[in-house]
Amino acid sequence: MPLGANKAAIMGVAGVSTADVVLLYDTDHSNVSAAAITSGITSTYGEYIFGFYNINPASSTIFTFNGSTDGGSNYNVTKTSSVFRANHEEGSASAALAYAGDNDEGQSTGYQDFVPGVSHGADEHCSGVLHLFNPSNTTYVKHFYSRIQTMYFGTYPMDVFVAGYFNTTSAINAIDFKMASGNFDGTIKMWGVK
Repeated sequence: MPLGANKAAIMGVAGVSTADVVLLYDTDHSNVSAAAITSGITSTYGEYIFGFYNINPASSTIFTFNGSTDGGSNYNVTKTSSVFRANHEEGSASAALAYAGDNDEGQSTGYQDFVPGVSHGADEHCSGVLHLFNPSNTTYVKHFYSRIQTMYFGTYPMDVFVAGYFNTTSAINAIDFKMASGNFDGTIKMWGVK
């Protein structure tokens, strides 16, 4: 169903907390090295959805994320994940659906790769979503999954799936998005789901 005129009712409006899905963050970033969200991730919502729109790096690189348990002072939460992807070269020279083990994290505190490569041409970018579940819970680990579509190094449309968990019982209260190197442009939104 197209969102159209019902978008505000379905996805909420920034600053309004009466809907089941509430827009909490909506920022256009220009030439930034990182985009950290350090407020709004609280026990108010059981799920947070992050949307990425036209994320375009200054040079071809990897789009990544990490969580924080100390309000953004450190982004180093231990995580384990699994990644798979599908791609098809523009000229039909090759296509694949494959496990991407080199993008997994195994009890690592490093940044999690969303996509293995985002091209930097004027018409190239990545877009997609990340879901984070119960980040304020202090009993269980924090599960996440993402689906990001990108133009992989200029000629491969690629659909990348990441699933895993932050292996901590501390609350995740901030999250950081950045390229593995260099700056980027693009819009990032965050919704809270009651």
